[in-house]
Amino acid sequence: MKELIIGAKLENMERVMAFVEAEIADCPQEIKNKLAIVVDEIFSNIAKYAYYPQSGDAVVRMSVGDEIVIEFADSGAPYNPLEKADPDITASASDREIGGLGVFMVKRIMDEVRYEYRDGQNVLVLRKKI
Repeated sequence: MKELIIGAKLENMERVMAFVEAEIADCPQEIKNKLAIVVDEIFSNIAKYAYYPQSGDAVVRMSVGDEIVIEFADSGAPYNPLEKADPDITASASDREIGGLGVFMVKRIMDEVRYEYRDGQNVLVLRKKI
């Protein structure tokens, strides 16, 4: 797996996207577009919440073969984003609870989304068949 260790700050999003885009350069455009949404959502959540109010690093690992595997890791407080119930997308926006829509989209886009707390880190593993 290729790896990028970067400060978990929103201003580093461009570098994270460039890292991912370089790894998926030969993939179909539809997959590139979907992964852009996924990477934006997950890295944004790490940047905003993992270390709040302090800061720390995020690790992005990738491999591309028959499937794309992206792994995000941070050393923030243990938090499993998959435990939150999916939002009721049939309800009007004004009736829905705030939050959770981004992770819901990630779960819909990816073929597998798995969380574990390992070696003092939150690790989110995402898989997408090509």
